[in-house]
Amino acid sequence: MAYGEARTRFRGSISPVVTPFHEDERIDFDTFTELINWHIESGSHGISVTGTSGEPSSMSVDERINVMETAGKTVNGRVPFIPGTGSTNHQETLRMTKAAQEMGADGALVIVPYYNKPNQHALYKHFKAIADSVDIPIILYNIPGRTAVNLKADTIAALAKDCPNIIGVKEANKDFEHVNKVLLKAGRDFNLYSGIEVLCYPMLAIGGAGHISATANVAPTEVADLFNKWEAGDVNGAQDLHYHLMPLNDVLFRDTNPAPAKTALSMMGKIKPVLRKPLDVPSEEVQEEVRSTLISYNLI
Repeated sequence: MAYGEARTRFRGSISPVVTPFHEDERIDFDTFTELINWHIESGSHGISVTGTSGEPSSMSVDERINVMETAGKTVNGRVPFIPGTGSTNHQETLRMTKAAQEMGADGALVIVPYYNKPNQHALYKHFKAIADSVDIPIILYNIPGRTAVNLKADTIAALAKDCPNIIGVKEANKDFEHVNKVLLKAGRDFNLYSGIEVLCYPMLAIGGAGHISATANVAPTEVADLFNKWEAGDVNGAQDLHYHLMPLNDVLFRDTNPAPAKTALSMMGKIKPVLRKPLDVPSEEVQEEVRSTLISYNLI
């Protein structure tokens, strides 16, 4: 796929699908396949796995590659498939990104290394080496709340200039001034995706390409329709959906993602409410809040 074509095709709601587990914490591949099919049938414009919502840091590299392969076969070209291949370990990131290319993924979502806190020059070298190692499109993933370091707009712009296959960035960043500067400095044809639920609509308004929102795990149709309405010029409809989704967005982050989302999906009959340690299900109080919110949205 030409990189220009990828910029056009990788638009809309790219669902960051959770990884279902059995009670003993083994990966539940049958349920995982059903979830992906449900997302596509519900109107999601793309599928991503092994990102934050998929609990990748709780999996081995081999497990992550197995999850990616299962997802790719399930998607089967129906929508863009962009797995998360990043890690705190550079060599692991190289291995998983190369594996994504070998299995036919449409692109890769590569997170800023977490815990290490590299400086901007080190981040540039890390991402450039990853981009140079493959021929598939790369979407950077900036989530300073999890990684403890912010990928600055100047660094993103330098990577976009020097690496033709770095086509966009997922910004799970509450600093709206920063995300505006990303498009100013990297170019307005650079694909900007919101990873902050309440900013999905505002990022479309400044020229964003879509969103990779955890809320899509629970309400894939509505999250996709937010983009559809904006793209169709239905500004009022998009605004209405933005405000309609806000209470659901809020409750899904009452605890660490993806714990509330998995709780919601279990209440909806989609998965078992199992997370891998060290994560666990939310408190009973939060579970009741999730339940009442789902009822208010007619999801259960």
